[in-house]
Amino acid sequence: MKNEEVKRRAVIKGINFRYEVFPRDVEDVRALVVKTGFFRDDEISVAAELVAERLNRGPESGYCFVMAEEGERLTGYACYGPIPCTVLSFDLYWIAVDPGFQGRGLGKDLLHEAERLIHKMGGGRVYVETSSKTQYDSTRRFYERCGYSVASVLDDFYAPGDSKVTYLKRLQKATRSAK
Repeated sequence: MKNEEVKRRAVIKGINFRYEVFPRDVEDVRALVVKTGFFRDDEISVAAELVAERLNRGPESGYCFVMAEEGERLTGYACYGPIPCTVLSFDLYWIAVDPGFQGRGLGKDLLHEAERLIHKMGGGRVYVETSSKTQYDSTRRFYERCGYSVASVLDDFYAPGDSKVTYLKRLQKATRSAK
């Protein structure tokens, strides 16, 4: 990554973005995801495992990160990566913001930064999956306000009464080679 992208300033004063993951991020991401109150224990473990996978395998892991921090305190993050065997499609695996920073534009800023980097990597489509549970109403509204539309709903996917809602956003024209 170019030097000018080592750190970028977020919308909120005092928040910077970084794109490398550090060993401390495994537990910082775990703590942040727990703090949101949205996720089950198995989901929390997966969030931390993706950071560890990036640390262990580097870019070959397929997981990319935007970490938002105030000093060295993690205030939010996004995890994304190319979908294997596709030409233009990327998944946004995680986006989470510390509850003390929610409602201030940090989530939107993280999402836009991930989209910018996806586009720079040749991505043209971003997919996001979330739950249909009432608890996730604000999450679904967030994606819709950010230009995402519902691409599919898989009934009872996570559990009875808990469907998977997949959102899609088409980015400006881009190209990437299939891997």
